[in-house]
Amino acid sequence: MLEILEKAAAANGLVTAFAIVGFIILISGQISKRLTFGRVHGSAIAILIGLTLAYWGGKQTGGHKGLADMSLFGGIGLMGGAMLRDFAIVATAFEVQATEARKAGLIGVVALLLGTVLPFIVGAAIAKCFGYSDPVSMTTIGAGAVTYIVGPVTGAAIGATPDVMALSIATGLVKAIIVMVGTPLAARFLALKTPRSAMVFGGLAGTVSGVSAGLAATDRKLVPYGALVATFHTGLGCLLGPSILFFAVKAVVH
Repeated sequence: MLEILEKAAAANGLVTAFAIVGFIILISGQISKRLTFGRVHGSAIAILIGLTLAYWGGKQTGGHKGLADMSLFGGIGLMGGAMLRDFAIVATAFEVQATEARKAGLIGVVALLLGTVLPFIVGAAIAKCFGYSDPVSMTTIGAGAVTYIVGPVTGAAIGATPDVMALSIATGLVKAIIVMVGTPLAARFLALKTPRSAMVFGGLAGTVSGVSAGLAATDRKLVPYGALVATFHTGLGCLLGPSILFFAVKAVVH
């Protein structure tokens, strides 16, 4: 019976990948609900589990693609590849209503720009401190500090190595967890009470998962407003990362 299931899973890799990811999300949701009482969002826990499994898979096979190096989990390589990643980015952008976004006003635009540029500068500076002094690595890790999607997208566009792109994802993950956990604690200081304040916060924080989870633990009514502006960070970061920000880093470094 197990042999039949193994053959079926290997022959239907993409279906198996979706089943595995679905199971991980289910488990992560339960961990978030029962152990952290919603303070740490299930998506952050799922990403941590995924990174752990990728590390384990790499150690077991000596390869470079984590679990995807195993024939049984080969579909994960397709599911996590550039095609479905870019499709997810486009799908996220289609959820944004321009009429609603205008309600954020000029302050929302300013917050969005600051929330994109400032984390990039911090991420690039930290990369420099840890010895990543070339423009490609600094830009990729800095882009990861914007969101953990912008990092690999930027890295793929400018020719970053896989290990640097992995670091950019880890950087974005750390940021998302900090926002998730810190938002409820800092909500009173940040005056997160109105939709407008949530929009400004979403623009500055930038990570959709972190903002959504943090606001959900603060006031669920504010989640759509914060996520609305934060959603633009992925598109804006993917636009600026491989272009203006990359050329700016090259100009500064050289």
